Amino acid sequence: MKHLFIVNPAAGKKDQTDYVREQCARVFSGRCGDYEVYVTKAPRDAEGVIRQKAGGCDDLRVYACGGDGTLHECANGAAFLPNVTVTHFPCGTGNDFIKTFGADRALFLELENLVDGFVRPLDLISVNDRYGLNVCSVGTDARIGANVHKYSKIPLIGGATGYVVSMAVEFLRGISRPMDIVCGGRTFSGGITLACICNGRFYGGGFNPEPGAIPDDGVLEFIVVPKVSRLTFVRLVGDYAKGKAYRHPKEIIRLRGERLSAEAEEDFVVNLDGEIVTLRQVEFAVRPGALRFLFPKGCTFFTDIRANSPEFCAE
Repeated sequence: MKHLFIVNPAAGKKDQTDYVREQCARVFSGRCGDYEVYVTKAPRDAEGVIRQKAGGCDDLRVYACGGDGTLHECANGAAFLPNVTVTHFPCGTGNDFIKTFGADRALFLELENLVDGFVRPLDLISVNDRYGLNVCSVGTDARIGANVHKYSKIPLIGGATGYVVSMAVEFLRGISRPMDIVCGGRTFSGGITLACICNGRFYGGGFNPEPGAIPDDGVLEFIVVPKVSRLTFVRLVGDYAKGKAYRHPKEIIRLRGERLSAEAEEDFVVNLDGEIVTLRQVEFAVRPGALRFLFPKGCTFFTDIRANSPEFCAE
């Protein structure tokens, strides 16, 4: 068994490479098993490295040492590979995907738990020629996310303030755009505020659009918000962020299924686990069991899922 630690030095508030090396040396002291720490050099670098290492290894375990972006790259590198397992050793700021697992997310912070953990297949979201593991979206939230870094670089603006500024600018420009969405046998045309595709439960630094999403059930949870006024958007956004979208069935359409497609006459922004791409047509589709995922020792999320998860309430 080979253990590959993919470190993104740009993740989080400071470079965590030395910390990862220290933890590896401590945990693997006296253990069987070979490990390697690889520091990424460019975006998507991790994907090629994983495929290269997988070619000469019967059992490769990949630890994404960064935030959700690093995990996203590792998942794309390992998708559908039967000899590769991915997990998250969080060193980023958001770490939204592991929030799906409730109190068990704390177990991911201890490397021993991961090394001694168990493997379970998870679903992926195919997004044209790429994959999402957590939450994907189009619409106003994707546009806000695309511009956060631009505003965060302005002097006196940074961190969460950049997100607030980006939201304010998007609000003033108008929150809906022309788009056609097809999902669950329904077609939504005209102005669309947003569409959210959930395999996990949290994104955008803590937004919780669908608290009932389960990442191994072979289906996706969809939220579609057709055109609404600015005042209505302000009224909805708090409940949307807190997992209470069900309170607004007329404005927030909740669906389940295997695919959602979106198309527009002009380019629009697509969010893939925080990665931003620009397209005119996209299809999101579930790929059941496409990623082998390593869960920490002691994780009981899947054992307790029916007791801990609110029942999905369709419109």
